[in-house]
Amino acid sequence: MSRAGFVPAPLARLPWRVIGLVLAIGCFGLVVLYSAANGSIHPWALPQAVRFFVFLGGALVLSWVPEDWWKRGALPVYGVLMVMLVLVELLGAVRGGSQRWLDLGFIRLQPSELMKVAIVLACARFYDMLPVAEIRRFGALWPAALLIGFPGALVMLQPDLGTALMICGGGATVVFLAGVPLRLFVGGALGVAVVIPLAVNFLLHDYQRNRVLIFLDPESDPLGTGYHISQSKIAIGSGGIWGKGFLNGTQSHLDYLPEGQTDFVFATMAEEWGLVGGVLLIAAFFLVIRWGIGVSLRAQGRFARLTAAGLATTIFFYVAINLMMVMGLAPVVGIPLPLVSFGGSAQMTTMLCLGILLSIDRANRLAPRR
Repeated sequence: MSRAGFVPAPLARLPWRVIGLVLAIGCFGLVVLYSAANGSIHPWALPQAVRFFVFLGGALVLSWVPEDWWKRGALPVYGVLMVMLVLVELLGAVRGGSQRWLDLGFIRLQPSELMKVAIVLACARFYDMLPVAEIRRFGALWPAALLIGFPGALVMLQPDLGTALMICGGGATVVFLAGVPLRLFVGGALGVAVVIPLAVNFLLHDYQRNRVLIFLDPESDPLGTGYHISQSKIAIGSGGIWGKGFLNGTQSHLDYLPEGQTDFVFATMAEEWGLVGGVLLIAAFFLVIRWGIGVSLRAQGRFARLTAAGLATTIFFYVAINLMMVMGLAPVVGIPLPLVSFGGSAQMTTMLCLGILLSIDRANRLAPRR
């Protein structure tokens, strides 16, 4: 039992402050989705609420998984997901012009979402096995580059530029934090700078290429490809400091704002809750990510440190890319706002990150101080 004698000690040891923050973000997201449906729990708020509390319960269950289990399962899980990504190319279900799902009958699974977590675990496991003396050699970089590059390339074929960027970003973060020399990163960055123009012209699909060009000049096609960004900026700007008030948004309620319940949910929220609501939501995400980085700093093993930092950064990428996207600071790449946007895939990935972080945090609390 806890000191107060009312709460069992295992429950009392959970970081309830960060769990409370996650609850607050998720419940606020339900309020936004309720408003986006013109004051109705259908079709978005109710399914989102069910998924949110189921996934949150799953994250709490994952907090009891021993840290060693994540270490032992990292590479096998990565291998299974690689096979599933290949099967997506061969047998995947097509929806909205993209081939990203495996239809298993009882569930339609998107392996690329799970790969966002698996790539962090796999790269952390690789550097955990690598002798410290080898970290600063080229042999510490190319195996990780292959671990990251193969799933990134398969996801690009689906096509899913946003998820491919998330996978590459999460893996690259672990590689950097593992201590690979900066000169190798500079060389890699120069290589990427050379490849980007070729990729834009030859690898990206037409709609992806148009999104990049519209990002550089949003006003060139305000009623076509640039419509999403233009309407998002109008919605955010019209909210002002305090917003128009709950259920009083016009851009979303009059259907000027496309995807106001998914990718552009932040614009829906900012129109009604204003700058104050936006800052408070961003601050809540910041505190959750800050806690994740703190879990990494307190971890006593290399695998746990790299995994916690990589997962916290994955959540950061979700938030940062979505906010930059809806504000016109980055191309529209289909990254939702975690725990707020309608949809189960990003919510599942975020809760999986949270569950593993809770597991590592629990191991930190039980480990002897050093």
